[in-house]
Amino acid sequence: MSKHPSKYFLILFFLSAFSRGNTFGQMITGTWKGQIDKNKVELKIIQKGDSLYGTSYYYQSPTDYRRYSIKGYFDGQTNETIWWDDQLIEEKKARPPARAGTDGDDLVGRGKSIFKTPGKLPYLSSADFNCPGSGKMLLDGKAYLAPEKKQFKGNVNLEKIETGIFPDEWDFIIDNYTAGANDPYLIDSVAAISGNPFANPEVIAYQKPDLKKEQVFIPEKKNTPAEVITKEKTESPEKVIQQPVKIEAIEEKFVKREKVIAVEIPVSGDSIELRFYDNAEIDGDSISLFLNDKMIFQHIRLKGSAYTIKLPVNELQPINELVMVAENLGSIPPNTSYMLAIADNKRYEAILNSTEKTSAVIRLIKK
Repeated sequence: MSKHPSKYFLILFFLSAFSRGNTFGQMITGTWKGQIDKNKVELKIIQKGDSLYGTSYYYQSPTDYRRYSIKGYFDGQTNETIWWDDQLIEEKKARPPARAGTDGDDLVGRGKSIFKTPGKLPYLSSADFNCPGSGKMLLDGKAYLAPEKKQFKGNVNLEKIETGIFPDEWDFIIDNYTAGANDPYLIDSVAAISGNPFANPEVIAYQKPDLKKEQVFIPEKKNTPAEVITKEKTESPEKVIQQPVKIEAIEEKFVKREKVIAVEIPVSGDSIELRFYDNAEIDGDSISLFLNDKMIFQHIRLKGSAYTIKLPVNELQPINELVMVAENLGSIPPNTSYMLAIADNKRYEAILNSTEKTSAVIRLIKK
C-alpha cells in the first residue's frame, strides 16, 4: 500500500468534481436563444428522463411575443433533440408608434400596425445538441409545422445562454436544477401550472427530508415573475405546505383505465389504413395509440383533417387490440374521435369515446 494514500484520495476527489462539473455544464436543461425559421426565439428546456418540458417565446421585443408550452424528448445516444409547441398560453402585442398627425389607435383601427408577432403557427423542431468548445452549446437543426414532421419551414439555430429576457415559473427549475429541482414531481407540477399561467394556483412545495427549512415555489400570478421564498416548518395546520400533485404518465392511464371494445374489423391484404378525426366541434382533444399493449403513437391532436396511420397486415397477430387513450378531454368532454378504417378496399366507421375511466378499443381480426 502507498505511504501517501491521502494523495490518491485528493486526486480522485478532483477527478470526480471535474466529471460532475463537465456533466452539469453540458445539460440540455437551460435557456436557449436564437432563431427558428428566421423568427427570434427564447426557449426554456427542462429535461425529465428522456422527456422535455418548458416554454418557447417567439418575439419582436419583450412586450411583443407569443408564448407556447412545449413538449419533446431527448436521445442521449445521438444527441437528437425534438420538441414541439404544444399550447399557445400567452400573447402580447406591442402598441405601434404613432405617426405625425395620427395616433397609435388610428393605425390599429385601420389595420396598419407595422408589428407582426412571430410564432403565429406552432412549430415542431428537430436539432442536434452539440458543444463545439469554449463553453458554447448549440442546438442546430430544422423546423416543421406542428404537429407532424412533414412540412419544412426553416432552420433552427439556438445557443445556450445564462439569463433570458422573459422571466417565468421555469426559471426556478433551471436555476436550481442541479440542487434538487430536477425532482420529477416538481417538474410535473410546474408543467401543469405553466399550461394555465393566468390561473391562481395554490402554493406548491418542494420538500427535502431532514431539513429545518423548506423552499416553497410560488408560481407567477398573471404577469408577476415567480418568487422563491423560505419558510420555517411549523406544526400549525393553517401553514401546512401542500405536496406537488403527481401527473399521470400516458402509460399509467393506459394500464389503469377500463378498455371498452368499440368496433371489430376483419383485416386482410397488405395493410389497413386508419384515419382519426375530432368528432363534431374541434376542442383540442389529444390521444395516444397502443397496439397490443405497446404505445405506437402519442400526442395525436385531433382535428377536422385526418391523422392517418397504416399498419402492415403481415405484422399483425391473429387478434389485435388497438387502444385509443385520451391524453386530455379537450374543452368539451369526453374525448371523442371519428375513425374511418379502410381494409381490403372496404370501409368501416366508428365513434370512439375515451374518458378518465375508459379507453376505446378497435379489435383487428385477421381473416
